[in-house]
Amino acid sequence: MMRKYKTDDIDALITIWDTAEPLAHPFLSDEIRRQVRKDMRNIYLPNADTWVLEHDGVPVGFIAMIGTEIGGLFLAPTHQGKGMGRHMVDHIVAIKGPLTVEVFKDNKIGLPFYERYGFVKTGEGAFDASGDKTFKMAMLLRNSHSEALLISASDLSPVSRPRAPQAGAR
Repeated sequence: MMRKYKTDDIDALITIWDTAEPLAHPFLSDEIRRQVRKDMRNIYLPNADTWVLEHDGVPVGFIAMIGTEIGGLFLAPTHQGKGMGRHMVDHIVAIKGPLTVEVFKDNKIGLPFYERYGFVKTGEGAFDASGDKTFKMAMLLRNSHSEALLISASDLSPVSRPRAPQAGAR
């Protein structure tokens, strides 16, 4: 079940991040990881439009949105590979429509996930805190004539938001 984030979810979501993040981002230094963890607790999760995935009443994953951009998506490792990540993205697409994401080039979990979902690379960037390369990605949709339509951030309504590092999505 998907539900909106509540402030008392913070410890459970940080625990999920603590177990899932090193698997997705083994290339990040411990110093960067400590700073991002602090920012997850104090900045990202409380200020993003965060949704929690529960299994048997217990949080097992979350997706944090900044407008229509996935700022972070993490799933407990024991629940990966079971369609739950797709379920989280499906839920948000049903609410917000086409999405974008920025993912680390070396993220061996996130990058294939977004490619399988139908996101395509639209550009490149770098994570400010570490310099690690990223791919900017957007959903590829099909219109009623089966023509591919690329939905990029510039196609979406502008959203006023601070630009913070999105370590979770990368």
